[in-house]
Amino acid sequence: MINTKNIIPYVFDMFLSEKMRGKAENIILKLALLSFFIHLAIIYLIKFDFLNLPLNSELLTNPISAVYTPFSFILIYEVYLLIYYLPKSFTTYITKQYEIITLIIIRKLFKDLSALEVSANWFEIKGDLQFTYDLLASLLLFYLIFLFQKQGKQKVIQKTSIKGVIEKFIKKKKLIAVILVPLFFIMALYTFIDWTTGISIASNKLPSFESINNLFFDQFFTILILVDVVLLLISFFYTDHFHKIIRNSGFVISTILIRMSFGVTGLISTILIVVAVLFGLAIIVIHNKYEKNSIPISIN
Repeated sequence: MINTKNIIPYVFDMFLSEKMRGKAENIILKLALLSFFIHLAIIYLIKFDFLNLPLNSELLTNPISAVYTPFSFILIYEVYLLIYYLPKSFTTYITKQYEIITLIIIRKLFKDLSALEVSANWFEIKGDLQFTYDLLASLLLFYLIFLFQKQGKQKVIQKTSIKGVIEKFIKKKKLIAVILVPLFFIMALYTFIDWTTGISIASNKLPSFESINNLFFDQFFTILILVDVVLLLISFFYTDHFHKIIRNSGFVISTILIRMSFGVTGLISTILIVVAVLFGLAIIVIHNKYEKNSIPISIN
């Protein structure tokens, strides 16, 4: 029988252990590969009139758009990794948020590739122009995430006296991670059911692409804002260092900016995402400068 005191560690090891992470990776990657071939097969069956679906969607017309589906499974795995790394490192947890939003842009690029209008009027066509913005943004975000990870790896020597405090903080983060696993699973399941029931066969069309692209992740980042705020408040019990408080507060603002990007479209959405990551990078760079000139302490 499991002791009440050991329930959290037991559940944590069940869903978020290294062994479980390997199993999750293997299953999701196999599903991603299978989904790619299924999506590709449907596109070609429609193209050669072997299949007649009373639905009209950009995702069912070009083979390139089939990449969109496996990328959705990769994003699911990234969500799992975000929860997996939460108790281990706060900066890695934030990095995963940035990686997820970047992969969402990359996924959108594959869909946009299938609808590009290559002509001399490239910069006059709205879709082609947005593709250009997203392409440049993905490259910039890729580099910014590299810089963020580099800054996040900078550690200081911890005093033995504060290691017990850090362990207590990690236990709190494990509890949050355990709560997030079923919460995100239920959210994903509900979102999928709600979306599929909203498909209108009678109107011969799927919901708009923007609603598909934002599916689940707008609610996902809303929950992350709440999680970041909880982590910020809990951190007050373990540190009163100004630079730590500003760092954690800055990460909350960064997550809010990412969430705001789902409420707008076009260039403004892309700008909000880039600004969010830039802000997070600036916060951690300044934090590390403070760290080098202060008493060694870390609650990562």
